[in-house]
Amino acid sequence: MELASGEDECLCQRQKYCVDRPIYTQEYLQEHLHLKKKEPTSFLHKVAQSCRCTAKKAKSQLYSFLPILKWLPRYPVKEFLIGDLISGLSTGVMQLPQGLAYALLAAVPPVFGLYSSFYPVFLYTFFASSRHVSIGTFAVISLMVGGVAIRIAPDAMFNIVEANVTNSTEHLQKIEKRDAERVRVVVAITLLSGLIQLCLGIFRFGFVAIYLTEPLVRGFTTAAAVHVFISQLKYLSGIKTNRYSGPLAVIYSLIAVLSNISTTNIATLIIGIICVVLLLGTKEINDRFKKKLPVPIPMELIVVIISTGVSAGLNLQESYEVNVVGRIPTGIWKIPAQ
Repeated sequence: MELASGEDECLCQRQKYCVDRPIYTQEYLQEHLHLKKKEPTSFLHKVAQSCRCTAKKAKSQLYSFLPILKWLPRYPVKEFLIGDLISGLSTGVMQLPQGLAYALLAAVPPVFGLYSSFYPVFLYTFFASSRHVSIGTFAVISLMVGGVAIRIAPDAMFNIVEANVTNSTEHLQKIEKRDAERVRVVVAITLLSGLIQLCLGIFRFGFVAIYLTEPLVRGFTTAAAVHVFISQLKYLSGIKTNRYSGPLAVIYSLIAVLSNISTTNIATLIIGIICVVLLLGTKEINDRFKKKLPVPIPMELIVVIISTGVSAGLNLQESYEVNVVGRIPTGIWKIPAQ
């Protein structure tokens, strides 16, 4: 011990400094620290303090409701602008066909998929509190909303038999009335869901998500993928079947598709398989060569453009009975009067 102390003294002398730290005890800290004593306050005093409005508090509340006022002036244009433009373009290109498909899942005209792809993102720009949150159409929500719309406004209410589709004027009028009624139902569901979410946000009920276990989330995601896949089989194969809702609807849909497998439209099936292969193959290429590619290959947009050109050039609807989306109205879709 004496040798070690001597070495320490030599080391301190050689380096011309030495660190000496005093030892603090609990008694020393309690004696020298001036702890702030909490003065008892009444309930009215606490309410008055919480209702007191100051410039700093008002500014903080304004930033909490409109975060764009805080992050937009600090936005690094030179660093992020090009990357954000490329990301926005890629997302918008993918959202175009995806929004149309999710509108069909929700049992509304395809143009509503474009509405749902634009307006939520536009509003979230002003009220955004996280750059990582994905806003837009969602397959599971579309299926849930579509199930309610079909249950309240089924085809049988308008004497529509999907297995016997015709292009007569009477049939088109029935389709228009059915779509108008379903749009009303979906609008009511969306309004009520928005009000409920607004109330949950005001009362800070987001903490409930902390208690969702990983197996629950994974099971929910897997079940949603199965539902989406089975619900798209009839469109992928071109089989005309009724759409089911309620408990075990996915089982009934699968049985209906398998029992009518002999009526598969070969042209529709070939087009669907080609599009799926192109999308999956391009996704693999983008993931593997993402460091070498300046921008991801927008295969979604390419598939939409090529499919539209082929459908119009070969007249697939008349020649091969391939269902097409149809006319997409410009502007805001108007609900026909009852």
